[in-house]
Amino acid sequence: MDEVLLGKASIIERCLKRVVALYVGHENELAANFDRQDAIVLNLQRACEASIDAAMHRVRVLRLGIPKDSRDAFLLLAQAGEIDNALGATLQAMVGFRNVAVHAYQDIDADVLKHILEHRLDDLRAFSERLLAWALPDDST
Repeated sequence: MDEVLLGKASIIERCLKRVVALYVGHENELAANFDRQDAIVLNLQRACEASIDAAMHRVRVLRLGIPKDSRDAFLLLAQAGEIDNALGATLQAMVGFRNVAVHAYQDIDADVLKHILEHRLDDLRAFSERLLAWALPDDST
């Protein structure tokens, strides 16, 4: 059992539940309600950071190489067949979103945020499920 991956999966799931609770039923308020937008972005940022931490951990455990940056960890996992290429690419893009959120390179575009909320949360869920599979391997084989 890998406690690190279990913890990261738990963080991702908790953040996604909070994001859904804040967004669903309030979709039309997103652009105008900055408090709601900030809470959503903060929880997405936390989910992204937990995903990055988990990816770095998995790369280290499997000795897949030394990632040059956060995006590279997902690339190494995809190249090793640990995640599929499409999920790897999406998670790499989420690193970019996280960087904008954390470092305030620019304001978060409401349309980009809406796209993530409506089309990309399942990618974070899929990665969380993958973390659980790695953390709790099936001992029946």
